[in-house]
Amino acid sequence: MKTRPYGFTLAELLFCLAGLGVLGAVAIPGLQAGRYAAESAEAKSALLETLMKSSHTAALHGAHAALCPSFNGEQCSAGFDWSRGWIAFIDRNGSRERELDEPLILAKPALDGARLLSSSGRTRIMFQGNGGNAGSNVTFTLCDGRGAGKAQTLVVSNVGNLRQGVASPEQIAAACTF
Repeated sequence: MKTRPYGFTLAELLFCLAGLGVLGAVAIPGLQAGRYAAESAEAKSALLETLMKSSHTAALHGAHAALCPSFNGEQCSAGFDWSRGWIAFIDRNGSRERELDEPLILAKPALDGARLLSSSGRTRIMFQGNGGNAGSNVTFTLCDGRGAGKAQTLVVSNVGNLRQGVASPEQIAAACTF
């Protein structure tokens, strides 16, 4: 009685490894693009959540609510780069800066793999006691690891609605520099 040997030949093993290498080379870029798209979607969702909660809280309390970029989750930071995170708080004294006695509405941590910049003139977003946005529209430019071709703008209207916009070359250049 003959016994059949178990296992693979060297040729079979090399053939399988080559096939796995080809599959990996094709699949990895697609997986990375999917991850970047998910990070952008998460950033948009977090921004929308912050806008809605801030507007609602301002209207509920009849007070001003402020949103600003933050690097520590407690205080506003200078500039218009929101990628390191942001906070929303009740601005009781109208200073546009969070004081120790002003309650935090929401704190969002730094974005993972995406960059979010606001219009250069808008480093704060203020909601009035009626829930409306004080000032003009603010435009955010969002860029992720997929590059400038996938950059997008998000426009916040005076009533706090968020819509897609068209990014200018300057906005794309600023946001897509990692």
